[in-house]
Amino acid sequence: MSGNQKNVPVEEQDINILKKDRLDKLASLRDGGFDPFQTTKYDVTGKAADLKAEYEVKEAEIIAAANGDEEKVKAELESLHTNIIRIAGRIMSWRDMGKANFIDVRDASDRIQVYVRSNDIGADLFKEFKKKWDIGDIIGVEGYVFRTMKGEISIHAKKIQLLSKSLLQLPEKWHGLKDTDMRYRQRYVDLIVNPEVKDTFVKRSMIIREVRNYLDNLGYIEVDTPVLHTLEIGASARPFVTHHNTLDMEMYLRIETELYLKRLIVGGFDKVYEVGRIFRNEGMDTSHNPEFTSVEMYQAYTDYIGMMDLIENMYRTIAEKVCGASKIMYQGVEIDLGKPWERLTMVESVKKYAGVDYNDWVDDAEARACAKEKGVEVEEGESATKGHVLIAFFDAFVEDKLIQPTIIYDYPVENSPLAKRKPSDPAFTERFEYFMYCREMGNAFSELNDPIDQKERFVKQVEAKRAQGANAEVDEDFVTALEYGLPPTGGLGFGLDRLVMLLTDSASIRDVLLFPTMKPIPANNNQRANEDEE
Repeated sequence: MSGNQKNVPVEEQDINILKKDRLDKLASLRDGGFDPFQTTKYDVTGKAADLKAEYEVKEAEIIAAANGDEEKVKAELESLHTNIIRIAGRIMSWRDMGKANFIDVRDASDRIQVYVRSNDIGADLFKEFKKKWDIGDIIGVEGYVFRTMKGEISIHAKKIQLLSKSLLQLPEKWHGLKDTDMRYRQRYVDLIVNPEVKDTFVKRSMIIREVRNYLDNLGYIEVDTPVLHTLEIGASARPFVTHHNTLDMEMYLRIETELYLKRLIVGGFDKVYEVGRIFRNEGMDTSHNPEFTSVEMYQAYTDYIGMMDLIENMYRTIAEKVCGASKIMYQGVEIDLGKPWERLTMVESVKKYAGVDYNDWVDDAEARACAKEKGVEVEEGESATKGHVLIAFFDAFVEDKLIQPTIIYDYPVENSPLAKRKPSDPAFTERFEYFMYCREMGNAFSELNDPIDQKERFVKQVEAKRAQGANAEVDEDFVTALEYGLPPTGGLGFGLDRLVMLLTDSASIRDVLLFPTMKPIPANNNQRANEDEE
């Protein structure tokens, strides 16, 4: 044991030994005049999945045309050997059969077996291949497609080329990378050894594309709004703070795209949306990451009922396009996106699931007494209004019952600072949230367009934030925009990541983020950092 390894954990010693072995192979290759890292390109003519599918089709056509003549079938299949193709990918497994070896190569589409024989590629290269190449190396293969005696569609290699050397060993074949923490930290390895992970992110891309297609087809225009804001607004989320050196001022990573999008409706756009990154300096759990993607859309001359219809149809359309059906399985539960979603006012939902009727409360004091009797904690304490108590009952009794798609609408004005009041009952707003699998999935309003009312609500919000130590300010420019006139507008926002979780049957938001936020591992040791957020 070398001196610099005596205090290194056994696992790390093993890694160091294996890495040294690969570095020695790289040095030997370079000494022989070949550096794999100097390869600049390789012309690929086929993908593994396509090659296998195309061969199956051709083979079936040949068999059908031969009418049982096996010699004719054999001859026709051998004639396909003149079709030379080139693939490139990573060596994933290796079976040494002496003068002939079988390796599995994975490209972006699939795995395919490659038959490598000394007589085909030359004795010298074959010797180098066996002694200096490893599982994990990236290679190019030129040859023809055939079916082996055991029935596996493969490539018979006529030429092979090392394109990049892997200096670290992949996780063991049969167990893969199972450590959840390391899967998130080293997503590149996770993607190599766990193909289903890649499938999740391919589907994520499809979902984003279908969201855009759906809105574009409705006449919406996609826009980009600032990520850096000059104000800490009064919204409940905590922002990340940074400093702009040139302007010598504090700036805030955005916690929403809403106010800028509504400025655009003021400016004359009828339908706008943004797929944007949002940053909230808050807790982390299976459905929250401090950096996430939202979709927000605003449409002039409609209301929250119009947005209810839009989101129902959007989810149904995207599920059918991406998953092939409007009924999907999520964590063992069938979620039916196809049938009309249940719609309940918040008052109706609390009455249904808690057995408590908001309309029976004469005043705020009676509402608080009811909460105390039912063991419901209201954060605002003795200052809680009937609206605050209703929200507390909803949180305590309703949300965890909402498995199937459900729209909860008409929220108390107390927690809806940007929504328009209901003309028939100013204690409530024209706001809804929709829920699936006991999880809030999105939020929508008939947008508040009264600048006087908006200013009053902003002031109250800012006062509450400042009482908590925040440096919040009223967005006076947004109020000015409203003073120029915001038409009646419906707005809706939802977390794209939660939609992806739903349609990929993923239990955690980290499973649908390529690089979720993680606490760094301390550089001075190999101990995994304590994950306070978990």
